[in-house]
Amino acid sequence: MDRSRHVLLEYHERSKHRLDFYAPGPSRLDWAAQPDPFRVFDGTPRVALPVAADILVTRYNALRRGALPPAHNLDLHTLAILFELSLGLSAWKAYGAQRWALRCNPSSGNLHPTEGYLLCPALPGVPAGVYHYLSRDHSLEHRAAVDDPRWTEAFPEGGVLVGFSSIYWREAWKYGMRAWRYCQHDCGHAIAAVSYAAAALGWQTRLVEATADDMVAHLLGLDRSEEFGAAELEAPDVLLWIGDPERRPDLERMRAALDHAQWYGRANQLSSGHATWSDIDMVHRATRKPHTAEPASRNPKRHPLPAAPALDLTFARIARQRRSAVNFDGTTHITDVAFFSMLACLSAYRDTPPWNALMSRAQVHPVLMVHRVNGLEPGMYVLVRNGGALSDLKRSMRPEWLWLKRGPDILPLYFLLPYDLRAAAKLICCHQDIGADSCFALGMLARFEIALKQPWRYRHLFWECGMLGQALYLEAEAAGVRATGIGCYFDDEMHALLGVRDHVWQSLYHFTVGGPVDDPRLSTFPPYAVQR
Repeated sequence: MDRSRHVLLEYHERSKHRLDFYAPGPSRLDWAAQPDPFRVFDGTPRVALPVAADILVTRYNALRRGALPPAHNLDLHTLAILFELSLGLSAWKAYGAQRWALRCNPSSGNLHPTEGYLLCPALPGVPAGVYHYLSRDHSLEHRAAVDDPRWTEAFPEGGVLVGFSSIYWREAWKYGMRAWRYCQHDCGHAIAAVSYAAAALGWQTRLVEATADDMVAHLLGLDRSEEFGAAELEAPDVLLWIGDPERRPDLERMRAALDHAQWYGRANQLSSGHATWSDIDMVHRATRKPHTAEPASRNPKRHPLPAAPALDLTFARIARQRRSAVNFDGTTHITDVAFFSMLACLSAYRDTPPWNALMSRAQVHPVLMVHRVNGLEPGMYVLVRNGGALSDLKRSMRPEWLWLKRGPDILPLYFLLPYDLRAAAKLICCHQDIGADSCFALGMLARFEIALKQPWRYRHLFWECGMLGQALYLEAEAAGVRATGIGCYFDDEMHALLGVRDHVWQSLYHFTVGGPVDDPRLSTFPPYAVQR
């Protein structure tokens, strides 16, 4: 444990961007080695999924208020909707001869290191087994066919598992050492994306937090080295249970059933050349998760209900129109009501996406630099998502902060500093104008000390940041503005601004929300041109 803690701390410090130098990265981009954004298992039988999300009438505002529809049956069509609105393509973009895909789950640099899997019993239109989701074709690759009765018995009625893995090279090709952080952010975005899409179908989602990485790897077939060969390996991330939240699948029984499964396919190689980032390999090993007890605490039931957003859209529409802003106009304002409503959706509580996926209490708190919110004084604010953290946050920050309660009574928002922070936001966001031109920018302050005690929780802190980011993405779209995640920021400049001097708290992700400036040179095309 001491060795893992040392490696984690060393990676965390060495992967920070600083004013006088950036974290180690490639000296140049080797475009010939740019990774293929789509993992394919050649030789697998495929289940074609219908493009069916338009039949889903669930409104986004209902989901954010916890009003889920009656649960749909699990079958080919509903699973197709689940994957289409969480991990599926949302559009194709083109500029001249260049063409690239966008997805419902965002990714740093649109590089998409996260791979999605389905584990299910026999369902209408979907045979039992393990599947890899191929977003390019909106299809399920049948990696393992299982007819052992123990497989079916392992699933409580009316539930399936969704699994995630990460291919670190996809991010490291462009971002070098810091790429491991971005892979964890992306996993968090994907967890939230699945939680929202499942809720739109009336289903609850829970992280299977106790499971060891080795079990995740085995169930997803990631440890079958002969089927990867020279292809890039996938690191196991997490399993999500979609079904009755009071029940769980029997993973040991599933493992035993897989001993008699028929496996198919070989992974495609994504890149012709590779660079080795030993720091990523080391932090991967240091944060490997063992089997642990299920967390005892749950998120509270009571929460602030958000006001209705400016746009009353279906969830299907908002999930597919989500984009990362490239630039902001520097003039757009939002109302304080819209701002408070966004923050209410960042509060952690039971049975409402995406926070229904988490069993543990919130450990990440947004520190907001407000620039253009009508009715709210510009300056610094903090949203304390877990009331038990308030006293520790006060002790860890500058003693001169005001800590004045703002907003609705039930919203735990505190005003720290009245000041125009646009220049500070731009500086902290690696000198990017998007930090100052936004309506507000924020850093996500995480209780880092828990990772020093249990290193695998370092990953979970990044996941929680990614989930916050996904909630902000959807909230911004519903408010008629746009958001973007900021992976390039000066970590310790943010800490210095707050007065944070040790590793009890660390900022792990940044975000901005504002009026977008679209690029008219880009053309947009539908994600799946041929309707099945």
